[in-house]
Amino acid sequence: MKEKFTVAIVGAGPAGISAACTLADAKIKTIVIERGEYPGTKNMSGCVTYGHNLAEIVPNFWDKHCPIERNIVETRIYYVSDDAGYSINYRDKIFSQERKYNSFTVARSKFDKWFAQTASAKGALVVTGTVVLDFIRNNKGKVIGLKTNREDGDIYADCIILADGVNSPLAAKTGYRKEAQPVNVALAVKEVIELDPALIESRFGVNQDTGVTIEILGKMAGGMNGVGALYTNKNSLSLILGANLEHFAAYGIKPYEMMDKFKKHPMIENLISDGKTVEYAAHWLAEGGYKEIPKLHGNGFVIAGDSAMLFNALHREGSNLAMSSGKIAAETIMECIDNDFSEKFLSRYTERMRSSFIMKDMKKYKYFPSFLHHTKEIFNNIPDVTEFAAREMLTVNGVSKKLKQKIIFSDIRKRIGLIKLFKIMIKAFRAVK
Repeated sequence: MKEKFTVAIVGAGPAGISAACTLADAKIKTIVIERGEYPGTKNMSGCVTYGHNLAEIVPNFWDKHCPIERNIVETRIYYVSDDAGYSINYRDKIFSQERKYNSFTVARSKFDKWFAQTASAKGALVVTGTVVLDFIRNNKGKVIGLKTNREDGDIYADCIILADGVNSPLAAKTGYRKEAQPVNVALAVKEVIELDPALIESRFGVNQDTGVTIEILGKMAGGMNGVGALYTNKNSLSLILGANLEHFAAYGIKPYEMMDKFKKHPMIENLISDGKTVEYAAHWLAEGGYKEIPKLHGNGFVIAGDSAMLFNALHREGSNLAMSSGKIAAETIMECIDNDFSEKFLSRYTERMRSSFIMKDMKKYKYFPSFLHHTKEIFNNIPDVTEFAAREMLTVNGVSKKLKQKIIFSDIRKRIGLIKLFKIMIKAFRAVK
């Protein structure tokens, strides 16, 4: 391709397309290169998307054929052992009224395609089925383009945005981001379970437009550092279960076996019964946190989204960080349009990111990934202790509540120890304060 662009974006996910829309709105010549057959074919997440961030890119998106599945009006948190679980629910009328579309579920295959078509309509060129192999650099080491797998497929651009995911080979080639280590990555598997909309609405207490998300923590991943989720779509449920990649290797647990067991858990089984699995996928999640974020700018390029390891593990937020980082990247490039896109000028991107909610949140929870990884009791003993305590107090068998309390404290001392449990609570507070 002999044509030169002002900006070339690698990856047509939320970060890349957010950047493309922002640049196209400013009439900046932009190309997006996507390796999938179409945007969304290589992406997998629940997926929950956040309206505030999307509206900054596409105002009034709800009136522009955005493929929304269900507007989320209730969030549930489950903490589970092998055979039981606790639930905390929060439902608020405001999320179906003034704050409608605060968050909503989408199918990435539909949403990413719509988002990319929006960028194309604005003037960005989106090229699919194309793999970027390497950078093209000038004799001073500045990135000036991209090598692709197409014949005569070299693409030249004044600036590059890397937004091609957590397993980004290009991000590694910058020298700023080392290859993703198993300890900093989760392998998540997802099943899309087709279910009659009427059953979804009766089981979750919602109407045809509203939905529920469930975030799940505890012992459902065979004792590994794992999390799960269940999201409502129009005529299906997204069931997700993931665990630390290093733990998968150490425990020898197969993902599909883990998922099959999870589907039989009493907190899950009745919610998905009568459903039919129509899709199965797997994906890496960046869970290293703030400490694993690489240098975000270089000589002729910036890094955004999952490629920059932007994922808030505590709140399970990723798509909003991707969209905002893509927008910030585009706005920085627009500020540098009359300069040479050198490392010096693109340092503004890192400065803007540092002052954004993205880095503030990532920094706030910088110790949380390490806390989860090194506190195995959260995924083993504590779920068993909480199960035993609830079961004991709820069983009416003629034993006094005072004696039951003694039995529960005895179980805690045996399984964990009161001092150790107190230390875990202190560590948890420090990880999220």
